[in-house]
Amino acid sequence: MKSKGMKELANDLDASDALWEIRKSPVPDGPALVVLPHAGGNAHYYAQWEPNLPAQTGLLIAQYPGRGSRFTDDLAENIGELAAPVISFLAEQPFAPVIMGHSMGTLVAYEVARGLTELGRPPLALIGSACRAPYLPNPAPVMPQTLSDEELVEAIKNRGGTDNEILDEPEMWEIILPSIRADFAIDDVYRSPDAVRTLSCPITIVGGESDPIVPVLDLVSWREVTEGESQVETIPGGHFYFDESVENMDRFMSIVNSMVTSVMPLRIS
Repeated sequence: MKSKGMKELANDLDASDALWEIRKSPVPDGPALVVLPHAGGNAHYYAQWEPNLPAQTGLLIAQYPGRGSRFTDDLAENIGELAAPVISFLAEQPFAPVIMGHSMGTLVAYEVARGLTELGRPPLALIGSACRAPYLPNPAPVMPQTLSDEELVEAIKNRGGTDNEILDEPEMWEIILPSIRADFAIDDVYRSPDAVRTLSCPITIVGGESDPIVPVLDLVSWREVTEGESQVETIPGGHFYFDESVENMDRFMSIVNSMVTSVMPLRIS
């Protein structure tokens, strides 16, 4: 399949398909957090974060092709195809967002932030989680093309982020595994060697202290990506550290909310 450009992709999609608006800011032209899911993830997984965000912050979550209302859409072949419709939509909005991603979603978030910056509409901030810097090679490729369905399911379980009850139902594999294979294949090969100093916004990167997929040093490398301020935070746990305990989720959301409230022009009328 020939890769499409940003405008072509945007024209193919309704904004409500590519981005779920979970909550609109009550402030006119108010702030919003835009979340990009992990490989194999979907908008529904992150919608549960909505009650934990500041009351005046809107929440939009990307829905990748091959899942949910986009189940019949052609699967993406690269990070650019995941980022393009989000960039196109946000570039037309009256607000500057905070962009956030987890795992592969952080790479999509970076491409969204970079695209908006190049259009003269830089985001207020980038929040990344459990992900290498974009100029680094993948330290733990999955190589889904070499795995049987059973082996791929086991790899997914080891990483987390997908309901094991669904993974334990082989009759569901035909529905869920194609998009997961596509996402992992994208994540395996993505690398942007020219990513150094391509952003101007502040960056906060969070990771699990014992994440077997992304070493802490790979988190620190994000400092080279922006000309703005950067900070790295670690939380006990693995690749999906925020799902491991209530305390971890509370700590994670505290970090997110601290960044959101520090950069967003929250106005109370």
